[in-house]
Amino acid sequence: MAPLAQAETKKPPQPPLRSYQHLWTDAEGISHIARCPVSNFFLKSMSPPAGPQWQNPMAPQVATVMMTVQPAHWNGAWHPDPKPQWIIPLQGSWYVRAMDGTRVVMGPGDILFGEDQDVRPMPYGIYKGKKGHDAGNIGDGPVTLLVIQSANSPVINRPCRYY
Repeated sequence: MAPLAQAETKKPPQPPLRSYQHLWTDAEGISHIARCPVSNFFLKSMSPPAGPQWQNPMAPQVATVMMTVQPAHWNGAWHPDPKPQWIIPLQGSWYVRAMDGTRVVMGPGDILFGEDQDVRPMPYGIYKGKKGHDAGNIGDGPVTLLVIQSANSPVINRPCRYY
């Protein structure tokens, strides 16, 4: 096949499909966790002459970036997140459990958007009186997290609002 014919049949690269977990609050004040797609990527150099990379930027906002290290056997008990925040494990594994009983385990590179600030105590069931989410480390070592806390107000009843 001639080089020109090869170039004509070469398909353009397909954007990646990634996901994040969204800890969100419904209109009744109950927290849930939804797995949400991220697919609106475009290919662009962040700083020419560096090669292009897939990007999906969010609207600009004021945020605080911090790294936290949860000691071995850390137990977060039941609590709401202090602010809407992105949490990305860098080392170790941990879990998050919503008021509806949904539980996810996250390790390095997984992403959670915690937005359960407007929860109310669970009115019934095994989590009666609990609010927010339960979290804790898995295994015998510490867990290192990158946390990006947004100054924006939480939004209720909109699972997967970032995509």
